This record gives sequence, structure tokens and C-alpha cells, in this order.
Amino acid sequence: MTDITVQNSAGSADAAAALLDRLGRRSIVLVGMMGVGKSSVGRRLAARLGIPFVDADTEIEKAAGMSVADIFARHGEADFRGGEARVIARLLEGGPQVLATGGGAFMNTKTREAIRAKGVSIWLKAEFEVLLRRISKRRNERPLLATDDPAETLRSLLAEREPTYAQADLTVHSSDVLHDAIVADVMTALASFLQATAPTSGKAGA
Repeated sequence: MTDITVQNSAGSADAAAALLDRLGRRSIVLVGMMGVGKSSVGRRLAARLGIPFVDADTEIEKAAGMSVADIFARHGEADFRGGEARVIARLLEGGPQVLATGGGAFMNTKTREAIRAKGVSIWLKAEFEVLLRRISKRRNERPLLATDDPAETLRSLLAEREPTYAQADLTVHSSDVLHDAIVADVMTALASFLQATAPTSGKAGA
């Protein structure tokens, strides 16, 4: 894992083109806790690079014909996680793209292996207070936080998940700044990482 705090932007068209050339067919996969900004940052990053943005939770909802919250309520977390792993495995065949995953997706060993084989993973990391403030605005959309003490639940989830998130290829901090600034951080982190991991053939991510 490489942990990078970026001071400048790599957002020019030339930089984007060079990054995509080194990315090959791999996907850029955003992982991290709910509320960290994976979808918002992911959409902006995809637009900057001129590649598709895909939200795994949205694709799961399309496949199931119901919301994530309803899947949890009707079928339970285990059923949701199984469907999530299958959907992400399918989506990874469609790179290059920016793929935002749900908070628990990276905890699945097979999903991590698939992401490692066909993508570059980026942990968007935010402090507890930042996350709590963000998710409090959309608590009804977070099934795992539908508890008597969502703050303590969030703290427990962070303790459980952060060691696994730390296995991502890159870590970029998601603080209370404009999302475009975080995108610039991601671009520079990716450029540095991909410089050393550029595909050597047209079978990148195969």
C-alpha cells in the first residue's frame, strides 16, 4: 500500500492521457467506508479521465429490482454480500472505468483478489468525525447504521474494516475539502503508482 498526501494537481489532459495509457484495461476501484465520498469523487474522477463511472450499489439494485436497504431488510446481509461479490466480479470485466464499491465489498477475500487482478484499488480514508457528520445526514440509507447508537456502530465498523482497507494499492485522504481537490490527489497518486506498474502488453488486468 502507498499512502500519499498530494500537494499539487495532475489534472491536465496530457496527464490524463498518460495515466490511461498506463492503466490499460484495469479499473480504478474506490473502496472505503460509507460516507467517504466514493460516488462523488468517482464521478468527478471518471469525468476528468473520460472513462465510465459505475456505482456497484446502483448495479446491485438494478439486478435485484430493489434498494440496498430493502435487500438487507428482506434477505439479510449475507444474501446481499453474495450478490455484491457477483456483481463486482462482472463489472471488473468492463475496464477501464472508475468503479465505486460499497463499504463492505472489499472485506470479501475473493472480491479483493478480483480487484487486485483487474484493477487498481484506492482507499478513500476519512476520520471518524468526518464520516459521522456525513452519514448522519443520510442515516436511513445506511442499513448497517440502523442501530440505537450509530456512532458506536460506525466506530466498531471502522475498527473492523480499516486493516483490510489498508491492503488497497493506494490510500488518499478524504477530508472536508472540495471533491475536486480530492480528485486531484487521486490523479497524482495514480500517476505515481501506475508509473511503476504500467501494463507490458494489451492484456492488462487479464
